[in-house]
Amino acid sequence: MEVIVAKTAGFCFGVKRAVEQVYKQIEEGVKPIYTYGPIIHNEEVVRELQEKGVRIIEREEELDALSEGTVIIRSHGVPEHIYEKIRARGLHIVDATCPFVKKIHRIVREHSAKGDGIVIIGNEGHPEVEGIKGWCLGPVSVIGTEEEAERFSPVPGKRLCIVSQTTFNYKKFDKLVEIILKMSYDEVDILNTICSATEERQSEAREIAAKVDSMIVIGGMHSSNTRKLFEICKMECGNTYYIQTLKDLDLQRLPSIGCVGITAGASTPNILIEEVSKQCQI
Repeated sequence: MEVIVAKTAGFCFGVKRAVEQVYKQIEEGVKPIYTYGPIIHNEEVVRELQEKGVRIIEREEELDALSEGTVIIRSHGVPEHIYEKIRARGLHIVDATCPFVKKIHRIVREHSAKGDGIVIIGNEGHPEVEGIKGWCLGPVSVIGTEEEAERFSPVPGKRLCIVSQTTFNYKKFDKLVEIILKMSYDEVDILNTICSATEERQSEAREIAAKVDSMIVIGGMHSSNTRKLFEICKMECGNTYYIQTLKDLDLQRLPSIGCVGITAGASTPNILIEEVSKQCQI
């Protein structure tokens, strides 16, 4: 069987940087180490870090109970008040927020400080989106579907600033913005803040899925960018499968001959991609 592995599959810059920062703290013997939320959306990586003593804080109440240690901000970022709480507790901060996400924080902070209404094109409840909302100083709306875009009603007389979750579907972003712009606004700033690596990954996945017999998408079940890759591939190739670990790979579902494509989310370790590729070639 021929196997085509996407060149863009695996850790993106922001994820690699975040994981490296956690390991740096481990290697330096820092204790205790906490991450505010899972450092990335990959259960296997998070489990490995937990085995090395890294603990996860899921709620602000847990943060309020700490009196010492280092808190690492997850790659998805957090609301501004979380930084304030960490400092107020006298804890050390290591900021592993993806630089592309930090850029969005600065954009929404500056625009909302001028009184602009903020629209985030993304998935409500996703940690990155929740973090972005936490840097807005005024009205903010999250739009993730065409129905939500159709129902959107901005505050009259306000300028509008539109940004995107970094891992959002590129074509879907354009469609939602198109719907919003059909309404009448005095001034709208559209800032496509989808990460360039996300755009490249989605484009390559679509291209590969269109020419293979089966497609495998590897990534954590809670990974937004992996789910979007799966949706894109499924539209091009009906035989698309979503797996999280090597144990999830069922070779009997793949054709005995032909071609299989492999892509992976931004939080998927390269070693896992290599293992899946090898299994498909056996």
